[in-house]
Amino acid sequence: MVSIATWNINSVRLRIDQVERFLSEQAPDVLCLQEIKCAEHLFPHEMFERLGYVHRAVHGQKGYHGVATVSRIPLRELTRNDWQANGEARHVGVELLGPGQGMVLENVYIPAGGDVPDREVNAKFAQKLDFLERMANWADKLDRPTLLVGDFNIAPLECDVYDHKALLKVVSHTAIEIEALYRLRDAHGWVDLGRKHIPAPERNWTWWSYRTFWQEKDRGRRLDHMWASPDLAAQSSAHRFVEETRRWDQPSDHVPLITEFDL
Repeated sequence: MVSIATWNINSVRLRIDQVERFLSEQAPDVLCLQEIKCAEHLFPHEMFERLGYVHRAVHGQKGYHGVATVSRIPLRELTRNDWQANGEARHVGVELLGPGQGMVLENVYIPAGGDVPDREVNAKFAQKLDFLERMANWADKLDRPTLLVGDFNIAPLECDVYDHKALLKVVSHTAIEIEALYRLRDAHGWVDLGRKHIPAPERNWTWWSYRTFWQEKDRGRRLDHMWASPDLAAQSSAHRFVEETRRWDQPSDHVPLITEFDL
């Protein structure tokens, strides 16, 4: 069995104690982090080394964005795609070399897209749509068992948000974003593991805004995802989201997801 986790940590250095607690309690074989918010030379390697996550692929930049994949399983870095065509650190791809050998693991942080869902007046929204289009073109050429994980910044299903009608014109749940995401899905036939194991309409949210008291109002969205190639998806045996991390002191606004594979 191989377990893979993904988590938008919203600053790995600020929340290094939370990452350590999560790894100690949940012990995934691999953890994919998004929004690490640090350059590669400032990544806190020491804690991961101490806990046995001695294999790492870090694609960072100063203060913003950034992704990292840390693993107890040997891996080799394959790619750093610039799907936004602006040099931001939003992707790293690796291949597992130990248990799960041959699995390609793609860790991505898709742009949020700003506040206005109109590409003509909001450059950030246009960049998000273009990013997804470039990803779809990439996915169309994949020919290996691949797991795509990360913060997609899109909640596609009506039940993936706390109030579908209220959020129809809110970035992350608009029809144009969902259409772009589904083009990416269909380009490779990705299987959404979150909904394979926790079928709609069961609650399966991964993000709550800092602007509202999350437990009292529970205004969640499912922005974080784990998608697998069809053959690999068939080998997934369990999936869960670790919601208790949102109750920890100074938490990330996202919670981790973990999928287990019979490999």
